[in-house]
Amino acid sequence: MNCDPDITASGPKDELLREHAARLRAADPRPNILLVFTDQQTAAAMSCAGNRWVETPGMDALARRGVRFVNSYCAAPVCGPSRAAMVTGLPPHQNGVVYNGDPLRMNLPTIGSVLRSAGYYTAWTGKWHLPESFLREKVDAHGFHHRPLTPEVPWCALGDQTDFLTAMDAEFFLRWQAAKQAKPWFLGVSLHNPHDICYHVVDEVSTSPNVEHFPPLPDNFAADPGEPEALRLRRQNTRYGHELATCADWDEARWRTYLQTYAHLVSQVDRAVGSVLHALAAGGWRQNTIVIFTSDHGEGVAAHQWATKQSLYEEVVGVPLILSGPGIASGLTVSQLASGLDLLPTICDFAGADAPAGLPGKSLRPALSGEHGEGWDHVICELAADKDRPEIQGRMVRSARFKYMAYSPGESTEQLFDLEADPGETCNLARDERYRSELLRHRGVLLTWCLKSDDPFLELLPFSREGC
Repeated sequence: MNCDPDITASGPKDELLREHAARLRAADPRPNILLVFTDQQTAAAMSCAGNRWVETPGMDALARRGVRFVNSYCAAPVCGPSRAAMVTGLPPHQNGVVYNGDPLRMNLPTIGSVLRSAGYYTAWTGKWHLPESFLREKVDAHGFHHRPLTPEVPWCALGDQTDFLTAMDAEFFLRWQAAKQAKPWFLGVSLHNPHDICYHVVDEVSTSPNVEHFPPLPDNFAADPGEPEALRLRRQNTRYGHELATCADWDEARWRTYLQTYAHLVSQVDRAVGSVLHALAAGGWRQNTIVIFTSDHGEGVAAHQWATKQSLYEEVVGVPLILSGPGIASGLTVSQLASGLDLLPTICDFAGADAPAGLPGKSLRPALSGEHGEGWDHVICELAADKDRPEIQGRMVRSARFKYMAYSPGESTEQLFDLEADPGETCNLARDERYRSELLRHRGVLLTWCLKSDDPFLELLPFSREGC
């Protein structure tokens, strides 16, 4: 499996494939679309983002050829709900996948069905998780033509094996299957890691004697003793999302071992990313393919002494987002806000397809040429932290400078951070009278969102609706 995305194969078969791809481009100039995403990768976990503890040549090569968003957020900080939002363009409370294990509503348009209706050949390989681990029997029902060849292997704690097989399946599609289609194609490549960090957290792991060579604890490592009750309950939960409770007694060496393992998992999954990008080039598709790279959600990486997911802290909700392809600027970094809800509108824009009516997201295409597009004034992220206790909920409003979070239940329910002055979210301004106007403004944004989208969090808002 070749992992170098910048080396193009040059054998006779590869030349024939590239010639055939060129003929297909002439017949239908609409771009192919390749969506590659990892599981549980925080936005900063790339070399191109300045992280010296990971090695990500595949992701870095894509960033050199494209546009990297530095303020990109998931729609929900847990696998199933975020994935459902990505493929439908609808937030969890509208698509029905609020918790892991909830099934995706079969009557909803998806990336597959929308592009299939627009004349694309549609394929998906790798993890599905809505709720089936792999997309098999419902391939056609969700709008995809291609049945993945990835064997039905258990993906829990076997992410390296699953990602190897997923990358091989994607390579097969890009080298052979795509060339059989007299139409543009969409391929979703869903990789598993660095999700295996969840199993590292709960397993008995011996601490390395060489932790001084491991990533250091972050500057915002300390947990806030006054954080919202919903987060404290989440830390104590030993059932749904129980991984976090095991971290309570960790010492510095154990935390740094966890950070080293996470860095290794990110570097490992990058090899699969590079392999897929290499196959794209070898098949002659790079010139006419929009490549989108992202992740379903982030990872706590010890900030606020948080591990894994299911919070609204930056490390957990912030995800990588890189787009590359024809008409997209090279080596550009943009600060425009972006959301997982923007993926489907963006893909439809490139494909010339009509996006389903009522989607809250916006196409990111205007920002990809180097000009600031009409993006979000704010993005929303929603959290349902405990399936056994549905009253434990949270919502995030991220604006250009500030970030507001509202939780239920409890007395301490709101957080407001000035991310320009306090990117580590260490100073909660929600009760600071100097920031009262910002608090009210962000409350108003959340109230409007709840009313407009019929969000059930409306009944859990930790503030009075009057005065917002």
